[in-house]
Amino acid sequence: MADRRSRSVSSRKHPKQARSSDLVAAILDAAVQVLATEGAQRFTTARVAERAGVSVGSLYQYFPNKAAILFRLQSDEWRRTSELLRGILENQAEPPLARLRALVHAFIRSECEEAAIRGALDDAAPLYRDAPEAQDARAAGEGIIAAFMREVLPKASDATRDLAGELITTTLSEVGKSYSEEPRSVVEIAAYADAMADMFCAYLARLARR
Repeated sequence: MADRRSRSVSSRKHPKQARSSDLVAAILDAAVQVLATEGAQRFTTARVAERAGVSVGSLYQYFPNKAAILFRLQSDEWRRTSELLRGILENQAEPPLARLRALVHAFIRSECEEAAIRGALDDAAPLYRDAPEAQDARAAGEGIIAAFMREVLPKASDATRDLAGELITTTLSEVGKSYSEEPRSVVEIAAYADAMADMFCAYLARLARR
């Protein structure tokens, strides 16, 4: 079962030539447009192919079904999030809590800028969220957070660090999603992110003093 599910959300083949890469990029760009305008419920390979200006057969050369397209979009999003986490949290030139504050601002800003596509991907998550690739992608982000928690809470127990990491990431994800459902100004986003960062930093500072 796991193997079949894994194949069903993986790309059929990977482009090796520039022309093929351009075709895949066009399909993915079209998929983002269809997902943002039509939503997950009306997302189909036919609509994506039409928007991309390619045949459904050409699309199927790289993506066997709509779940594979959606998973590729989500995988790209997870990759960008992991790069965001790593780039900010592993920057040893900044104090840990300053890095956390920068992460909160970057994450909330990103959530608001990409609210439509992220909301639609969340709606489509049941198609691929249990696939092995999805679990691996989530594990990569969790590893970055865990390493940061070991740095900021060196004397805390593993259970305390795990709880702190889960609380922060879950709050960021859920609150960020909720906050981004309405249009926000740059000033509003900055003020909201500051307040959330204050809360996280105070929480970690209290744990560090124990």
